[in-house]
Amino acid sequence: MSMHFDTPAASALTRRRKAAMIVQMMISDGGNLSLSQLPESLQEVLTNELGAIKLVDRDTVADVAAEFTAQLDAIGLSAPGSRDGAIAALSDHLSPSLAERLRAQMESVRNGDHWPTVAELSIERLVDIMTRESIEICAIALSKLQVGKAAEVLTQTPGERARRITYAMSLTSEISPDAVRRIGASLAQDYGQPAKPAFEKPPVQRLGAILNSTITDTREDVLTSLGETDPDFASDVRKAIFTFKDIAPRVKPTDIPSCIRSVDAEVLTRAIAAGLAGDAPIVASAEFILGSVSQRMAGQMREDAEEMGRIKKADAEAAMSAITTAIREMAESGVITLIDPDEDDDEDE
Repeated sequence: MSMHFDTPAASALTRRRKAAMIVQMMISDGGNLSLSQLPESLQEVLTNELGAIKLVDRDTVADVAAEFTAQLDAIGLSAPGSRDGAIAALSDHLSPSLAERLRAQMESVRNGDHWPTVAELSIERLVDIMTRESIEICAIALSKLQVGKAAEVLTQTPGERARRITYAMSLTSEISPDAVRRIGASLAQDYGQPAKPAFEKPPVQRLGAILNSTITDTREDVLTSLGETDPDFASDVRKAIFTFKDIAPRVKPTDIPSCIRSVDAEVLTRAIAAGLAGDAPIVASAEFILGSVSQRMAGQMREDAEEMGRIKKADAEAAMSAITTAIREMAESGVITLIDPDEDDDEDE
């Protein structure tokens, strides 16, 4: 019985037909091909080409395999081969702004499929999704990841939440493709690019810097109100604030001479005069400054302060602010190091 081979010689075959034959050979040998990485249009073409093949003679198969092997041997460099592939490969090495702009130009994004962007996120970023988004969205996102990556993300997700997500996967069978597409687009937009903070410094430091420059009454009123609304935030802000009364508990005695060197002598004396007439924490800081300089200098400052008499509140605030500003600037520049009140609390415990 003779066999009818309907495939022409290798030289007459199209590149698509040859590719289909190579795929069939590799599948027959048990090869694991990641064809899903190809655009769906190419996957469809490959399927059609493979479906058109029935019987191929041994010589033609050998010729196609030899040609394929020769092409592999001639390859000296393998690159992405597409603009989308190049963007994906280089995005971690480009400036964040350029990478974001290029990702938005990817063909997969323009065609409405944002899931490749989500799937390429780091494990840490994907865990953020698992802990921040709704359980149902997490289940869909987990289903779109490669198995190994999904397992690692699930491992790093808190236990109870991980269990709820895995259960929710059983409820995703009826979700529409359009809903999945829209979820992918939303996640890619929210997590697919580095977060751009609007401010260089965190809220505690920003508010602390503002309150450092306000008058005492306003500062205490704000902190009292804030303490009623958000006690933890108010506590952190108080630690970020450095005012005259913080000098004694937070500045080292040996740093005082260099801190006050840049302060005008008259302003320094006015601050000491106001401090010695203030409440207990203010008095403590004024005495701390006097105790940290030479006896001769301290004696002269006391005499000059007594001669000034009572200081107006606004003048006192301005003079004390000049000293605390000088101390903060030296601390921010690294010349001195302020004592952390939390460290004292830890030692006491």
